[in-house]
Amino acid sequence: MSNPKAIKIPYGRQNIDQSDIDAVISTLKSDFLTQGPKIKEFEEKFAKYVGAKYAVSLSNATSALHLSVLALGLKKGDRVITSPITFAATANCARFVGAEVWFADIDPKTYLIDLNEVKKLIESKPKGFFKGIIPVDFAGLPVDTEKLRKLANKHDLWIIEDACHAPGGYYIDSSGNKQMCGNGHFNDIGIFSFHPVKHIACGEGGMITTNSKFLYEKVSLLRSHGISKFNMTQNHGNWYYEMKELGFNYRLTDIQASLGISQLSKNKNGVIRRDEIAEKYKSRFDSKIKYQQLPLNSFNAHHLFVIQTDNRKELYDHLISKGIFVQIHYIPIHMLPYYRKIGYEDANLKYAENYYNKCISLPMFPALKDKEVDYIIKSVNNYVNKKT
Repeated sequence: MSNPKAIKIPYGRQNIDQSDIDAVISTLKSDFLTQGPKIKEFEEKFAKYVGAKYAVSLSNATSALHLSVLALGLKKGDRVITSPITFAATANCARFVGAEVWFADIDPKTYLIDLNEVKKLIESKPKGFFKGIIPVDFAGLPVDTEKLRKLANKHDLWIIEDACHAPGGYYIDSSGNKQMCGNGHFNDIGIFSFHPVKHIACGEGGMITTNSKFLYEKVSLLRSHGISKFNMTQNHGNWYYEMKELGFNYRLTDIQASLGISQLSKNKNGVIRRDEIAEKYKSRFDSKIKYQQLPLNSFNAHHLFVIQTDNRKELYDHLISKGIFVQIHYIPIHMLPYYRKIGYEDANLKYAENYYNKCISLPMFPALKDKEVDYIIKSVNNYVNKKT
C-alpha cells in the first residue's frame, strides 16, 4: 500500500454481503414492509443474544433513549447523571422531557464514567436529588453495572445503560457470571444502535432491552402513538383501538429488521475480528501512544479504537493526508454550544477535557484488511517517531 492517493480507509463502515441483500429482498417480496413478523423475530433474537427477557425495536437509538426516560417517569425538574464523553443524544434524552443533566468526570485510563465521581456527586446532594444514571459503554468497553447497581439501589436510582457501542461486550461479575452489555441484570434498560458504523447495521435503528415486563409494555405502547388494540371481550369490532397515552411514531420497519437479523447472526465473528485488530494495534504501537485500558475480567466489543497524542491536530491532518479517515469521539457534551448556553460553561471535568484534547479514533471495523491495519500502524508510528 504505497500509493496514498489511492487509499481511502474510513474509521468505520457497514459490512453488507449477499446474505444481507437476500434477507432484505425476501422481505421486500413479502406481505409486510412494516409492523410485520420480522420485527418480532429480530426482537426475540436480539434479546436472546444479550441475555435479556425483552427487546423493543425502534427507529433509532435516540428514540430508544427518549422512550426509556419517559417509561421511567423522568420529568421536568428531575436530574440525571451521565458521562460527558458520549454522543449528545445520551444527555439530550433528559432534556427532551425538561430534566437536568449532571456530568460525572471520566476515568482517564478507561475513558468510562468514573464510578467514584458518580458516588461523590450523588452523596454531595440530599437523597432524591437525582432520579437516575445513564452510564455509557464507551468504545465498546462495558461499565461495571454490578458496582453501579449497588450505588443506585442505595439511593433509589434507576440505570439506563447506553450500550450503543457494545453489542457483544461483557464483563465477569463478582460471582463469576458473564454479564453481557445491556442484558438487564443490573440495569433497568439497555440501549443499542443500528447505525451503519455500529456492529449491527440496519441503515438506522435502535433497540431497548429490559427484564421488566412493565417497562417493556410501556415502551412498546409509546413507540406506536400510544395506541393499543382494545380488549376484544368488549362489544366492538376488530377494527377498534384506543390511544391510551400520547406516544410517538418510533417504529422500525420489517425491511430494517430483516437486515438486522442477518447482521446479528454475524456479530459474534465480527466482534472477534474487531478484537484481533485491536490487539494488533496494541502490540505494534510505539510506547508513546496511549490507548484505552482494559480492566481485568472485561471484554471490549471495540466499536472504536481510540488513541491519545499530544499533537492531535497534526496527527489527524497527517493521517487524513495518507487516506486514513480518522474521527474524533467526542467533543465533551458540556462544551457544546447548547449546553454552554444553558449553564455548563464552568463545569469542572478536567479528565474529559484532557481526553478530548488528545483523542483520535482509528479505523475499526471487521472488514478492515490486515494490510490496511499494517498501513495505519506504520503511518501512526512514523509520525510519532518524527515528532520525538
